[in-house]
Amino acid sequence: MSFFKEFREFAMRGNVVDLAVGVIIGAAFGKIVSSLVADIIMPPLGLLIGGIDFKQFAWTLRPAVGDTPAVIMHYGVFIQNVFDFIIVAFAIFVAIKLINKLHQKKPKEAAGPSKEEVLLTEIRDLLKEQNNRP
Repeated sequence: MSFFKEFREFAMRGNVVDLAVGVIIGAAFGKIVSSLVADIIMPPLGLLIGGIDFKQFAWTLRPAVGDTPAVIMHYGVFIQNVFDFIIVAFAIFVAIKLINKLHQKKPKEAAGPSKEEVLLTEIRDLLKEQNNRP
């Protein structure tokens, strides 16, 4: 078997294709959630804390000197990413919970006893009758 034919069989397996589709959909979902956080949730939250955008929070570790740029730690971007992560994690949790609920199998009705159980029950009852006779 040629190398390329073997690779094609590997790449076209169901699991690999499913994984690729999941990664692509996950990336698109991440963009949607990032937009939700940045464009919908953070502006009102910024208003609540005085009209400040979280992405503007930063510490200047060393100011700019001449041609040397300043060294700045943008901790507001980190806070924004933490909010993104929490919302993505919550959305995935809710989606998985919903999918699991939809895929729950209904419990089977209690089936009657098997033939062996019926036979053993009859034998037990006969033995009890024999032991109880005077």
